Amino acid sequence: MERFTIEQVKAVCEKKRYRWLPFQLIGIRSAADKPNAFDDLLGWVDGDKIVWHTGTTNPGVHWLKQWMNPAGCAVLAEGQHINSWVLGKHKGQYEALVQYGPVDVYRDIDKDDKSEQMGKPIRGVYGINHHRANPKFISSIIDKWSAGCQVRNNPKEYDEFMTACKNSGLKFFSYVLLNENDFKS
Repeated sequence: MERFTIEQVKAVCEKKRYRWLPFQLIGIRSAADKPNAFDDLLGWVDGDKIVWHTGTTNPGVHWLKQWMNPAGCAVLAEGQHINSWVLGKHKGQYEALVQYGPVDVYRDIDKDDKSEQMGKPIRGVYGINHHRANPKFISSIIDKWSAGCQVRNNPKEYDEFMTACKNSGLKFFSYVLLNENDFKS
């Protein structure tokens, strides 16, 4: 996927009437949306720069077929999520951004390999975190790494992301999740 410039991201956010913040998290869901592939972009805006990493905004096939919630597998809705995350520990194990405020999710209920935004979104706190996959090497398959979380597959890039979040001085973190198709005129 193309790594979009800050100007391109800002233009899409303005078109969608999202608030532009001096420090915010950005995700771009791949139009290809390959099952179990880290084919999305996860980044952050810090002033006049944007930093991109590879990752996923979709759950892995394992959780699409074996739900943690009887209502279906969570798929974070595209849109702007204001002040929904804080610094904390993912599953109590390591530093991450953990969900604090409500977000909109869809529940994928067809138990296939594809992550889909089905039905109407529901709002709540579901444990949708920003975390990493394997701590030692770059992961190539999502599988159990995401049940709806936003996950970076490169541990070094994840450390860079967490350092940026800590250095921001923010208590709450906002996230804009876009789709690659939003950048097509």
